[in-house]
Amino acid sequence: MAVQQRYRTRPFAPDRAAGPLAQLVLLAVLCRVVGLGPAGWLTGAAFAVGTWAALTRALRGSWLPSFGPANRVTLARATLVGGVTALVADSFARRAPVAVLVGLAAVALLLDAVDGQVARRTGTATPLGARFDMEVDAFLILVLCVYVAVPLGPWVLAIGALRYLFVAASWALPWLRAPLPPSTARKTVAAVQGVVLVAAGAGVAPRGLALGAVAGALALLVWSFGRDVGWLWRTRERAAGAGAGTPA
Repeated sequence: MAVQQRYRTRPFAPDRAAGPLAQLVLLAVLCRVVGLGPAGWLTGAAFAVGTWAALTRALRGSWLPSFGPANRVTLARATLVGGVTALVADSFARRAPVAVLVGLAAVALLLDAVDGQVARRTGTATPLGARFDMEVDAFLILVLCVYVAVPLGPWVLAIGALRYLFVAASWALPWLRAPLPPSTARKTVAAVQGVVLVAAGAGVAPRGLALGAVAGALALLVWSFGRDVGWLWRTRERAAGAGAGTPA
């Protein structure tokens, strides 16, 4: 996972250090409770280091008074996502503890509704916080896709890959980088992906029902991305004109 855009924010050492430490504690707990193997440990540790490095880069040069309560909630979510990532990596070598994996993912998804509310109520919403939240969400969806793809098929990976393909396309097509207007439909579709993937990963529904639900979630996601790309295409000239008229 990477927070790719650089923000002018201060590197708050205690906040950055808390993330990797919490991740290692969670990995130790998982090792004791479910017997986490080497693949899980290495993957979880790599996730912790990657998150710490990304936040360090993103926070460099800040003059903000603090990391902010909402970002701390997102950091807690990232720790849970690291646990899910470790369990999924370990599942290729041994049977995954489904209840623990699904529980961690479900709590991470529920907390997604918390950090935004905390940011709004405390007046601490920032571009960094929004991007951090989005990256955590995207990576959790990708990891869940990897897990669900084993019983349902590799096509499920398209759900997790779409957002990263969009980012890659924006490197070649600058008009895709324009800000999108707020959309309840977009947020709802994103939430549906997590809920459906967690439900499919739990393995409680018949395979046919799980296949249909995940396929429906993918169709909704394709529609959502297509809708946004269409809007960006229609407004690309206006956005280019606004950018050209902005003093350097």
